[in-house]
Formats: sequence, C-alpha cells, structure tokens
Amino acid sequence: MSENRDPHVGQQGHSVEGVKFVYDFTEGNKDLKDLLGGKGANLAEMTNLGLPVPPGFTITTEACKVYLESGTEPAALRDEVSAHLDALEAAMGKKLGQPDNPLLVSVRSGAKFSMPGMMDTVLNIGLSDKSVQGLAKQAGDDRFAWDSYRRLIQMFGKTVLGVDGELFEDALDAAKAAKKVTVDTELEAADLKKLVTKFKKIVKTEAGRDFPQDPREQMDLAIHAVFDSWNTDRAKLYRRQERIPHDLGTAVNVCSMVFGNLGPTETSRGGGTGVAFTRDPASGHQGVYGDYLENAQGEDVVAGIRNTVPLAELEQIDKKSYDQLMQIMETLENHYKDLCDIEFTIERGQLWMLQTRVGKRTAGAAFRIATQLVDQGLIDEAEALTRVTGAQLAQLMFPRFDEDAKVERVGRGIAASPGAAVGKAVFDSYTAVKWSRSGEKVILVRRETNPDDLDGMIAAEGILTSRGGKTSHAAVVARGMGKTCVCGAEELEVDTKRRRMTVPGGHVVEEGDLISIDGSTGKVYLGEVPVVPSPVVEYFEGRMHPGADDADELVEAVHRMMAFADRKRRLRVRANADNAEDALRARRFGAQGIGLCRTEHMFLGDRRELVERLILADTQDEREESLKALLPLQRKDFVELFEGMDGLPVTVRLLDPPLHEFLPDITELSVRVALAESRQEPHENDLRLLQAVHRLHEQNPMLGLRGVRLGLVIPGLFTMQVRAIAEAAAERRAAKGDPRAEIMIPLVGTVQELEIVREEADKVIAEVEEATGTKLKLAIGTMIELPRAALTAGQIAEAAQFFSFGTNDLTQTVWGFSRDDVEASFFTAYLEKGIFGVSPFETIDRDGVGSLVKLAAEAGRATRPDLKLGVCGEHGGDPESVHFFHEVGLDYVSCSPFRIPVARLEAGRAAVTSKGSDHR
Repeated sequence: MSENRDPHVGQQGHSVEGVKFVYDFTEGNKDLKDLLGGKGANLAEMTNLGLPVPPGFTITTEACKVYLESGTEPAALRDEVSAHLDALEAAMGKKLGQPDNPLLVSVRSGAKFSMPGMMDTVLNIGLSDKSVQGLAKQAGDDRFAWDSYRRLIQMFGKTVLGVDGELFEDALDAAKAAKKVTVDTELEAADLKKLVTKFKKIVKTEAGRDFPQDPREQMDLAIHAVFDSWNTDRAKLYRRQERIPHDLGTAVNVCSMVFGNLGPTETSRGGGTGVAFTRDPASGHQGVYGDYLENAQGEDVVAGIRNTVPLAELEQIDKKSYDQLMQIMETLENHYKDLCDIEFTIERGQLWMLQTRVGKRTAGAAFRIATQLVDQGLIDEAEALTRVTGAQLAQLMFPRFDEDAKVERVGRGIAASPGAAVGKAVFDSYTAVKWSRSGEKVILVRRETNPDDLDGMIAAEGILTSRGGKTSHAAVVARGMGKTCVCGAEELEVDTKRRRMTVPGGHVVEEGDLISIDGSTGKVYLGEVPVVPSPVVEYFEGRMHPGADDADELVEAVHRMMAFADRKRRLRVRANADNAEDALRARRFGAQGIGLCRTEHMFLGDRRELVERLILADTQDEREESLKALLPLQRKDFVELFEGMDGLPVTVRLLDPPLHEFLPDITELSVRVALAESRQEPHENDLRLLQAVHRLHEQNPMLGLRGVRLGLVIPGLFTMQVRAIAEAAAERRAAKGDPRAEIMIPLVGTVQELEIVREEADKVIAEVEEATGTKLKLAIGTMIELPRAALTAGQIAEAAQFFSFGTNDLTQTVWGFSRDDVEASFFTAYLEKGIFGVSPFETIDRDGVGSLVKLAAEAGRATRPDLKLGVCGEHGGDPESVHFFHEVGLDYVSCSPFRIPVARLEAGRAAVTSKGSDHR
C-alpha cells in the first residue's frame, strides 16, 4: 500500500480476481461477521440503525488471510483503500494528516469472535510534527494535541515497530515524577511536548528508524500490524483457550477519530470515554452498568491505568449524553435481543458509538438473562437454550465460600467474575505458569493486567487486581474464561517488583502466601477459606426447591433452563455408576438409567482375597468354590442397583480389567518374599502370589488378557456374573420391582467372541428363569471400543441387541495412545503447538474416532434397525461431544453423576442447534 514500506512487507501485491476487500460502514450488517469481523459488522449495523457512528470502512478478513498466507497484501487492496479513504476525506471535509486541519483515524482489529485485548489497535493516525500544530489550533487546546501525539507514538512504537512498551511507560512516569504529579492528566502541554521528543528518540534508538511523518505510511503500516497481530503468541494462546479456529483471520476497521480527551470550551464541556452494558454482565440484573472516564481516550478505560467512575455518575456529569446513551442502549438490546457491550466516546457534548457486541457474561448472568429475555417476549425457549452452555452450568456447580466460617477479610474490590478461588499469591504471569505446572494453585495478583498476562491468567485459579473496573482487561477476559476475578481492590497496595501486597493495617502478603478471593462479592481474605456446596448442586440434590423462600433467582433460572432442555432433547442421559449410592445420586440429578456399571469396582476391599483365590486356583473345584463365594455378593450388589434404578435401564459391563490388577504390586511382593526367605520365615502363599503375578504379567495390559478374553479364558467367570444379574432381576421382580438389566460384553473385536459368550449367557438366564418361575427380559449387547469392532459392526450387530461406544479405549486404540503415559509426557507440547485444539480424551475426535462411531452406528442399524446405541465413555458428559452424539443418531449418552445436568442441558441445546443433522 505505501511506497515507503516496512521491510517485512512484500513489494508485490498478491492478486485475487473479482474479490471486494473493503466495505464502507454503510455497506455491511451484523450478519457479515465472517467477512467484516464482529466489530466491523456491528459498526455497520449501528450505522444502518441511524446511531451516531464516526464514518469509516472495514478491510475484510479475506484480505488478512491473503496477507498471512502469501506475506503480501492483495494487489487490489491499496486502490480500494485509497478510494474509501478519498470518500471518507470528502465526507469529513479534510484530508488524512492535513497540516492545518488533520483528519485522524484509528486502525483497530476486529475478528469474528471477540478476543478482548489480544490484538492490536492504533489511535490518532495522521498526526505528525506538522499536523499536531494544526490540531492544536483547530481544537484551541495545545495540551490535547500534544497528548494525542504522544499516544500515537507510544501505541505505534509498541504495536507496529515492536518497541518495548515499558520504555514509554518509564518515560511517562519520569515526566510525572519531574512535575511532581501522579496522573498523566496533570501534565501540561509543554511537558507533553518534551515527552513527544523523548518518545521519538526511543523509537529511533529501538526501531532503528524515525517515527514516520507520512500519514498514509502510518496507516498502511498499522493495517499490516493488525494483520500480523492475528498470529501473535498471546492471540494464538487465547484462541486455543477459547477454541476459536486459527484460520479465520481478522478484519481491520479504519474509523475517523473522535476525542474524549478534548478539553472543554466556553460553550461545551469536555468529554470522556466509557464502556456500558445493557445488563450487569456479572449478575444479569437489569440496570445501569459500566465505567466512565473523563478526559480520556480509547483504551484508557479497559487498561485500568486510572480508576473509572460508575456509568451512573455520567448523569450528573453530562445529562444530555447520558439520556441519549440510555435510549441507544435500549435500542441495541431490543435489536440484538441480548446483553450488549458498548464502547462510546463523548467529544465536547457529542455522543459517539465506537463499538457494540453481544457481551461476555458470567455463568450466572447467562442463565438469568436467558430467562429474563423469554419473560420479556424477546426470545423463545429454543433460542434461550442457545444462550447458555454446559460449561457455564458446570461452573455454577462449583463450591462457594462458607459464609459462616471464621475468616480474616483484608480488602474488597469489584466482583468482576464469580467463583471461590484459593491459592498462593504470585505477582507475575511467568511465576503463575511455573508454579501451576508444579501442581501449585495460585492467585495472580497485579495492579492491572494486560494482554501479555494471558498465560498467567489461564494458569491461575483466580485473578486479583488493585485497579480497574468491571470493564477492565482483567474483568473482561476472566469472565470470558469463567475464571474467578476481583478487580479494583484499591485498598490493597500491590508491589509487583518486590513481589508483595500490603493490606490495610500494614500486614504484608508475600509471594507464596495463601489468599482467598470471592468473585461473587469482591471480598479478599488471608489464608484458605473453607467451601460449601453451591445452591445449584443443592437444587439438583433435591435439598432446595426452586420455588422455596431460600432459593435464589439463579436456582429458579437454572430450573427453568433445565426444563426447557428436557422438553427439547431427544438424547436420553444415563449415569456411569457402580453402587447404589451413586445410582441414587444420579437419579436425583436426572439420570434416566445407568449406561455403565463397572463390575470390577465391586471386587475391591475385602473381596479382593476371593479374586486372588480365583486367580490362584489350580483345580476346577477350587475355581468353582471361589466363584460360588463371589456369586451372592455380586447378586446383592445388583439387587441394590436395580432397586435404586427401578423402572430404568441398568447396563452392567462384565469384568474388564486384566486380572493382575487384583494382585499385589510385583516389586512389593518380591521384597516380601525375599525378606521372608532371608529370615527363613514361612511364605508359601506370597510365593504362589508372586508366581501368579509373573505368570499374568503383561508388557501392555491394555491390549492383553482383559474384557471378553477373560470370559473365554477363565471358565465360569462371566457365567457367574450373568447368573448374579439374572437372580437379582428375578428377586426384584418377586418384590414387585421393575428391573431393566442389560448385560454388556466388553472389548469384543469379532462377532465370534460375542456369539460364544452370548450362548453361555442365554443358557444361564434360561436356568434362572426356570428355577424362579420368572420371565426375564435381559438384553445382551457389547461395547464398541476397538477399531475392528467398529469396522465390523454390521456383523457384530447380528449377535448384539445394543452397542455402547467405549470412547475412552476407542480413542486410545485409534490414536495408538496409552492415555496414562501420553497425557503426562507430550500432550502439553501437542496442545501448545496446535496439533490438538483440545485433548481427544476430553472432546471426541470427530474426524478419527467420530468417523468410526458414525460408521459403526450406521452399519449396526443396517443389520438390526432397532439396535439401541449409546456411549459410556466420559465423552458422554462433554458438551461438544454430546452434540456429535446427537448428530450421529445415538439414543443416549452416559457419564459420571456430577456431569448429568451438563449432559441434559447440552442434549437440549443439540436438539435446537443441529436442525436436520440427526443421522438416525
């Protein structure tokens, strides 16, 4: 674009035929976020609504993608920008950087998804040694002009030329110290003029070039810097954290400047800048929420460098602008039908809208706002479900601080993002990450945060700042991540250089001292504060009724959203539960049965000795004696389970893990035998155990003697379990119960394995039916957890009445991973390098594991149309995975009891968001 190029910019433009790369604000709308980014699309929408938006234009994400892929801008871009700049200059009646009356512009990033503070912005482009004089004359305010110029050099130097921002901050602090003032607004024009000279010297020294005086070159280089900022480390880290695709690119918004730092005149008062929310993003309550800063510009509010005043105070400062802002906020909320986050500037009494977007909010606010909007008639139930997520519900189920505990409160700030966080105080991001990786829980304590603190914010349990408000960088990013945050705790004196915090009364919190922060109240405590269950968990446990006097509105909102989800969802939700206590809890949480009962968990404790005897049995009689002892214990377990889940299905997986897991550790046993031999003590039993351990020892137990292979190799093991299930079902029938047992054969790789085990199981069930005179309807199916099972699912379905996908083992066998080994060794590196966006053990790998699930489901149903399909890996409680299982036509998901509400909610969301994608 500019003839005077930055060395890293290619000299030849990249040609893309017939593509429009620049849109005026009057040409777009809010539905063009893919092309114009969120900021550009919403500026266009506000322009269309007739709201006061400074004129400007947007360079599309397509131009950014061409630039990032080729290293050069599209060939047509310079001319398109020139044409739109000409139109902007004509509309404003002045030219960019015109010496006597300069048009100034901002260059701001704007990706499809909001990434607060992660990418770059440059304000006041067009100022130079000449035009600063013209600006001063036109504004009648020398101080304003030189303040604007020093801001440009500071932003441009850091953002575009890569100068260390601390150098500018240190120079600014030195200027304030020399003047004996504490805030930059107390510096006069002469001071700022000297600061400009100092800043230009810093640029020359650090960047090896003069600060550019050509306004078009400033704009071109700033545009390239915004493109480049898409791939900064902090931006990539944020995208990984928020699961934002890396190939979207960012748009660039070039907007005519308006000034909140323009001083008053005889006929008008000065101005300021602010951020407003149409509802409280922390609680969801309706009212006037936001921050305002007089005599300020652009990023000053969110930077947290000066403490803001509550937005409500604007009514006393400038009632006309306040009233107009209230009307615009109502217009925007009704138009977007959601909480809106708004940035505005007041220039000498004229209100300007600089941005709006659907605002980030806390989990509690999301549930409250969704139900409020339904009550207002702005959205329906289906739309309400799209406004909340399972991850937000999980957050609401976390414990909170015990209000009755004895605590030592040392401060209070703004409740920016709720939650109860306890950890060791650390004062920089590097330490937060380092300690976190060592297993320590930390609270990141800063005066204010900036985008470079992102990795520390992710690593910390919570964030505490002594400056900033609800719209500061720390607050906005923490809310987006669901991280506990307290901001603006002014009574705390944070000294990051000495790594300490002084609290009222003089007590010093050193790095490593335990502190607790409550993001729901803003309170800060010394030491560790005990926690209690959240009201939402009390509701799911049945201990709090949503209509009760002690139930707060959040519980009522959650109750209503769960009812919405249950009415909409097709997927049923079961629990992974191995005992009656877990089964009853799962039922209280809304489980519609048990999708996985792991019988190996029933063989621990006192019963381990019986399993040892079974493994060590030398004769058929010894083996049958051990099985006979285990049978009544298993039967009792199943009676309790069937009673707890009466009327609902219970899928019992026959014994799966390798038998050596029930024997003592080989090293410990070897030591015991060696010591006994050295002391000439009797050790026959330990020696037999050691021989058995050696006999059963496997190099890779996960792929060894387990699952169906055990049932085929250890005679009587599976038939004992089947008999216990059948007899328990018969006992419950006799007690007028309604047992609905399903027998699941694990780790089947070929239909022949299943046929043999099923034939034996059918015989046992028939014997129990005859002995008890009870007709039992026991379904027999299998887990699909091996690639071969998925590939031959059509054959296996001939012998199976249901499939349950064991996605934990299926993920291991598809990827060739041993989960316990890889998660501790190289998964972190894979996530950091972007090979994984998220661990495949956390969210289903759609392309690999997911393809096999889909293939097996379709092949199984082709053989047996009434084949019941479910999933019992922990993916069954993962929000994104639940949507996939809905799409491929599974009948149910199964997960741990605590995740059942999340799965219920996401199943409802899947039903309303994936229209037409159900593959049943």
